[in-house]
Amino acid sequence: MNTALPLRPTVILTRGLGPLWIAVLSLLLAGSVVPGRAFTSADADALFRAHSAAFYEVKDGLAWFKESTEGGKVSFWMRAEQMEMVLDVYERTTNAQPLVMFTNLFHGFLAEHGTQWSRNPYNDDILWMVIACARAHLLTGNPEFRAVAKTNFDLCYARAASTNLGGGLWWKTDNRSKNACVNGPAAIAAVLLARATGDSAYRDKATQSFRWLRDTLFNAETGRVSDNISTNGRVANFALTYNQGTFVGAANLLGFTNEARLAALFTMKELCKDGYLPPAGEKGDGGGFNGIGVRWIARFMKDRGEQATFLPWLQKNAEAAWLARREVDNLSWCRWPQPTPDDKRYSWGCSSAVVTLQVVPHTEPGVPVEAP
Repeated sequence: MNTALPLRPTVILTRGLGPLWIAVLSLLLAGSVVPGRAFTSADADALFRAHSAAFYEVKDGLAWFKESTEGGKVSFWMRAEQMEMVLDVYERTTNAQPLVMFTNLFHGFLAEHGTQWSRNPYNDDILWMVIACARAHLLTGNPEFRAVAKTNFDLCYARAASTNLGGGLWWKTDNRSKNACVNGPAAIAAVLLARATGDSAYRDKATQSFRWLRDTLFNAETGRVSDNISTNGRVANFALTYNQGTFVGAANLLGFTNEARLAALFTMKELCKDGYLPPAGEKGDGGGFNGIGVRWIARFMKDRGEQATFLPWLQKNAEAAWLARREVDNLSWCRWPQPTPDDKRYSWGCSSAVVTLQVVPHTEPGVPVEAP
């Protein structure tokens, strides 16, 4: 397998030239007009069709996502988040077909996991699926989605919330750490359930979860969202794009606009190299982190009119995800701008590119987009 990056035009043009001519050519290129980057709504459609063709399976109205191009099934939380990806497509297109797919995936999920998910020891897993179902209810009015979301949020919150470490929710049922990946999603899920049920108690729970996350794991000077705090009080200070994203999402939904902006800026300025979101392994949990981060930062940008700050950066990544696709089947992995290799690909790892093109406003050909 050859995964080498293609040579840049400057490398090709300067082969065989002496130092003087290389210097002259560099000056000419520096002063030239570089065509604007562009990706379209049709490109977003193409990536979703490619992902569906490669990974979506349905039988007798029960659907799932394959783990890879070679088969298998994705895990609990990866399926939930790829179901959110399907909702992203519907929100962009208002085409009914993604809702059919979501309903099939929902019934396939229940066929495997039931309507009550307490057997899963990971509280964040449950909350990712609660978010997907609550979003689906708000988009469709289907009470089945709301009922499952409510049941499982309630059981998860009851077992995960405690006063240890000042509040917040435990990551797992072993109660060894409280993590951003459960408290951010809990706040989002609770806001959506407050809207779906009309019960203000859910918004109170959302505010409690968010305030604990802000006060415990958020750096108000830099915008960093640290990963977790363990029972001994030690904070793991590394930051991940999906934790940044769900913090932004929760802050935005609850009206903590300054905190949302700081966390989004940290993601853009500190977690990116040359403006590109950090590459991740496709098979592990990290493959879809960037899609989650982009989803909530793009929503914050739209809700709060922050396009001048964040749109060029988001569009740069969307365009890179599109250009990184492989020609044979239009699958794009999670390590853009590197080109997608020709071998086995994973549905979770390919989901970040799909999500990014759904939630980031597209450009039209010939319209320049300035990089940050």
